[in-house]
Amino acid sequence: MEAASGPHFSGLRLDGGRLSSSSPTSSLAPNSTLTADSLLNQPFVIGVSGGTASGKTTVCDMIIQQLHDHRVVLVNQDSFYRGLKPDELERVHEYNFDHPDAFDTEQLLECMKQLISGQRVKIPIYDFKKHQRSSDSFRQVNASDVIILEGILVFHDQGVRDLMNMKIFVDTDADVRLARRIRRDTVERGRDINSVLEMYAKFVKPAFDDFVLPSKKYADVIIPRGGDNHVAIDLIVQHLRTKLGQHDLCKIYPNVYVIQSTFQIRGMHTLIRDTEISKHDFVFYSDRLIRLVVEHGLGHLPFTEKQVVTPTGSHLSLYSFLAVFHFLCLYHPLLCGDNICAL
Repeated sequence: MEAASGPHFSGLRLDGGRLSSSSPTSSLAPNSTLTADSLLNQPFVIGVSGGTASGKTTVCDMIIQQLHDHRVVLVNQDSFYRGLKPDELERVHEYNFDHPDAFDTEQLLECMKQLISGQRVKIPIYDFKKHQRSSDSFRQVNASDVIILEGILVFHDQGVRDLMNMKIFVDTDADVRLARRIRRDTVERGRDINSVLEMYAKFVKPAFDDFVLPSKKYADVIIPRGGDNHVAIDLIVQHLRTKLGQHDLCKIYPNVYVIQSTFQIRGMHTLIRDTEISKHDFVFYSDRLIRLVVEHGLGHLPFTEKQVVTPTGSHLSLYSFLAVFHFLCLYHPLLCGDNICAL
C-alpha cells in the first residue's frame, strides 16, 4: 500500500514503498507457529470489496442472514477512517476519503489478527458528519466462526488480503452506484447534493479507477448486480456451509478427503468396534471398509479413457470394467478369490 504518512487532497501521492508479504503485518504474529489446535479454531475470513454504494453491505447482510447457524461478525473498513486534523477540517471538501491513506490500515490489521486469534476487539466508531472517531464509545466484537471484512479498499493492501479465505468483489453499474451514493450521503451523512457530485467527480471516480477496480483481479468471486443477484449469494452461502461443516482433519491437512458417512459405513464401524465380534467378521468388515477407502482414493487420481474388449466382443470403458470387477469382488466374493479381490 502507498505510504500512509499524511493526508491526501486532490493530488494523489503515488510514491512510497509497498508492504511486502514478509513484513510483520502480513502474518498473524511475528515468529509464531500455527499449531493444529489454532488451525482448527481459526474462523473463516471473507473480504467483500467493490465501488462506493455498489451493494457491499447488502451482500454482507444477506450472507449473515443465511448463515444463521453460525456466529458471524461484520467489520467495516469505514470504521477505521483516520480522524481529520483541524487544518484538514477547514478544507474537508478537498480531502480524498477514497484514497488508501485515508484509512488506518495498521489498526485494521491489528484488530483482524486479534479476531482471528480468538480475542475480543474494540472497533472504533467514526462520525461521518464530524469526520472524527468517537472518543468515548466503540463497538465491541467477539470472536466468531465467520469474519466478514467489508470496504472499498480491503483488497488493496496485501497484508489484509493474506488474512482472507475468500475474496468477493461486488460489481455494480457506475450510474447505479452514483444514484445510491447521492441518496446515502444526503440522507444519512447530512451533505448537500452539489458537494456529493463535486466529490464524486473529483475523488470518488478517480480513486475507483486507480485503486478499487484494479483490486478486482484479486477476487475469488465476482457478483454482478450486488444484492439483486440472489443466485450468486446462494452459491456463496452453500460453499461457506460446506467449509464450516468440514471435518477437522481437512482443516489441518488440505489433501485429506473424508468419505461421506452412510448407513453401510456406520454399520460396519459399529460392528468392528464391538468387543464380542468374531475374528472372521472383524476381518470381513474391515476388508470391506478398506476397499471403500481405496475406491474413494482412486477416484481422486487423474485418468484417461481406455476401451476394453471383453471375451464376448463387447466394448467397455476401462472405468466401467473396473467398476464391474470391483462390484463382483465386493458383493460376490465366491466368484473370485480373496487374493484376487484385494485391491
